Amino acid sequence: MVIRFIFFLFAYFLVLSSLAQRTYSGNIIDSQDKGFLEGVKVQSVSSGEEVLSNSRGYFSISAFLGDTLVFSFPGFISQRQALSSEFFLMIELQDKARFLPTFEVEGNNYSYSFKDGRLTIRDENEAKTPSRKGEVITTPMDNGDGTGGMVISGPISYFTKKARLAREYERKKQWLARRTGYYEVIDSDTTRTQLMEKYELSREDWDKMVIRFNQFHQQHEFLDWPESRVRKSLEEFIQIERSFFD
Repeated sequence: MVIRFIFFLFAYFLVLSSLAQRTYSGNIIDSQDKGFLEGVKVQSVSSGEEVLSNSRGYFSISAFLGDTLVFSFPGFISQRQALSSEFFLMIELQDKARFLPTFEVEGNNYSYSFKDGRLTIRDENEAKTPSRKGEVITTPMDNGDGTGGMVISGPISYFTKKARLAREYERKKQWLARRTGYYEVIDSDTTRTQLMEKYELSREDWDKMVIRFNQFHQQHEFLDWPESRVRKSLEEFIQIERSFFD
């Protein structure tokens, strides 16, 4: 028990030494065309402070190590970024339209193609390739100057940029899903109010407590922790801190 308490004190002082508000900055770009995104809202989860990115996608915000920034922009998938010792961030947001299905609409006069969230008129002279789902298709390519090669399509599309972004998005969703218990506690106004009243904490005290709590557990990031375990751990953390200072 004594060893465990000494270890906690050692870890606590390490966390306390790193607890200082710092300036985090960076650029926000479209993950598809790498263009800068202007007007992206960047918000600190702990303090609620908000800033907007400028025409070059640049932002700057004050936050604490261990805090979380939320990046949101209309038509794009919101992203959370846990803050570490890296003070410059390069954030890529994914356009929701990139994940819409591809289809074609044929009319009497025109045919339309919908792909990557864009509706375009399809060239009537464009050869239509029959569906050969599940096959790897090779097609000769002639550049008209004596050079050429082969065009390969099919399952190899797994390696395309769009497929890679889709896989990254799925991994991000899985990571967030594994932290559901954590968010159910930290993002709950009811839980925050209850614990602030129970332990007589101001909102500023609460925000700093949560940051230190995140830093203390940053190695495992609360992955697969149920809500009950997160809340119990948070209350134990608050109790130990208060008893230490008292």
